[in-house]
Amino acid sequence: MQHNNSRTIKILKMKALVYHGIEKKGWEEKPKPTINKTTDAVVKILKTTICGTDLHIMKGDMPAVTDGRILGHEGVGIVEEVGSSVSNFKKGDHVIISCVTSCGKCEYCKKGMYSHCEDGGWILGYMIDGTQAEYVRIPHADNSLYHIPAGADEEALVMLSDILPTGFECGVLNGQVKPGDTIAIVGAGPVGLAALLTSQFYTPAEIIVIDMDDNRLAVARKFGATQTVNSSDGNAVEKVMKLTNKKGVDVAIEAVGVEATFEICSDIITPGGHIANIGVHGKSVALHMETLWSKNITITTRLVDTVTTPMLFKTVQSNKIQPKQLITHHFKLDQIMEAYDTFGHAAKEKALKVILTNE
Repeated sequence: MQHNNSRTIKILKMKALVYHGIEKKGWEEKPKPTINKTTDAVVKILKTTICGTDLHIMKGDMPAVTDGRILGHEGVGIVEEVGSSVSNFKKGDHVIISCVTSCGKCEYCKKGMYSHCEDGGWILGYMIDGTQAEYVRIPHADNSLYHIPAGADEEALVMLSDILPTGFECGVLNGQVKPGDTIAIVGAGPVGLAALLTSQFYTPAEIIVIDMDDNRLAVARKFGATQTVNSSDGNAVEKVMKLTNKKGVDVAIEAVGVEATFEICSDIITPGGHIANIGVHGKSVALHMETLWSKNITITTRLVDTVTTPMLFKTVQSNKIQPKQLITHHFKLDQIMEAYDTFGHAAKEKALKVILTNE
């Protein structure tokens, strides 16, 4: 009898990456998630990853994240259990987890603004427990999961949870990249590189990528950047203006989330251009209206809505874009503390995306 009880207790536990305040985290035992609402699914994680946003959380840029939260908002897995109202998915289905939870019924969802769903939005690994765990509960499963066809590359599809739609929607679409444009992407991390990959749908004439890390700039050239600029000497603006015959760029995509990179975008934009902010900003930035007021520019912000995920899924399946190129490191899920250390020292480790496999 005792044996059965302890076995039951074991089944109801899992391991997860738990946030305990600024720069504090642990790989710990937590209760396995259960169905809370009839629209929920519980998914066994097969592969997950770490996002730059997770590093922002660890730095304290998102004080809404509370002690005890399981982090992570990306991954693929197998449906373990579904609530009675879930109709699109069943136990055993192979799925991509969207970083954004959407009910599909509220005013914002009906506008395609899933990021502001009245009962969802970006909540995974933020307001509710996330995917850096052996299991995760997914609210509104019918609208927040995507089927994976047999034989698809799981690792590539992890990139569809967040970074590909984020780079595309917040950078390329918001920036209104057009054929023949000269564009600049400030920040060659995974999301900046996702913007680089997806901007090429629209055949810009020049793609200038700006970063402080020569390794990432070399990767950007491999992925289609026509020019690269190392900004570590503080002269990025002068270099970009020289490359553009002092005209500046039509679209500047900010993909870091700090004041210095936003200012570079402001300083290199041409009259009539678009500044598209992607980066997660934990602190205020200066908006130089004294120089911008007369330039006819558009500044956009956006939290990814993931409305383009089905389209991007098709481009990945047909090899039009190959997001697997963004993966540099592999770990087992229980090596996640080491993976965070590697991802947090990206320049030294030459890290882009890491894949964590739950075996």
